[in-house]
Amino acid sequence: SITLEMENVQYSTWAELLKITAHSHKVLHHIISPTNDKAKVPAIEDEKELWSTLDATVLSWLYATISNDLLHTIIEPDATTMDAWNRLRDIFQDNKHSRVVTLEAEFSNTKMENFPNASAYCQHLKSLVDQLKNVGAPVSESRLVIQLVSGLTSAYRGVGTLIRQSDPLPPFYQARSMLTLEEVGLAKEAATGSESAMVASS
Repeated sequence: SITLEMENVQYSTWAELLKITAHSHKVLHHIISPTNDKAKVPAIEDEKELWSTLDATVLSWLYATISNDLLHTIIEPDATTMDAWNRLRDIFQDNKHSRVVTLEAEFSNTKMENFPNASAYCQHLKSLVDQLKNVGAPVSESRLVIQLVSGLTSAYRGVGTLIRQSDPLPPFYQARSMLTLEEVGLAKEAATGSESAMVASS
């Protein structure tokens, strides 16, 4: 469950989750027309009523998963789900070149020291990669892993060297797993060291 907000851009993840939900209920055509045209409302009265009911249901899903600011920005009387979907897409995909410059700078300067743990660090990098892909500037898996390693703190130097020297480089999720395992090991060492110091002082 993700709430789409302007400040915390997760548009690509949010859009994918909504599409999956719509597809699982066989109403994906209310979001994305197979012919990329405006959604066509059936002419027969009974079918038209069913279409409207389904569209209102999907639209309520969309409205329920966006922030109040976005809701007030896009909501209009008698709008279809596709109308709202397209407005949100335009909001998050405008000024692509400016967004690419900003996201690239943040991606290149992301350091592990600014995050509480390895998982949060990895999640932030992956979020930036998703956003870059969404604005037409995809990041390769190898570049993502290299950036992951380059931003590590000194405590992770050993596992960072292991990842860097692997040929080929491990996939991102494998490198992430290596970091989280290393984090658990470091935490255990710290706990053991504290216990030993307590025993010695006693």
